[in-house]
Amino acid sequence: MKSPFARFLSDQSGTTAMEYGLIASIISIACVATWTLIGPAIDAWFQEVLRRIV
Repeated sequence: MKSPFARFLSDQSGTTAMEYGLIASIISIACVATWTLIGPAIDAWFQEVLRRIV
């Protein structure tokens, strides 16, 4: 019979949730970084389109 501490160390049921959380945070950081780098160019493009329409 395993001790409660040994069962706790061998339990991996929460690992998947932590992995999904880590993946979601990495994707979020990548999205923010991309938007920060590309955002000004997209804004300038939209401003040019609006200037030509009006």
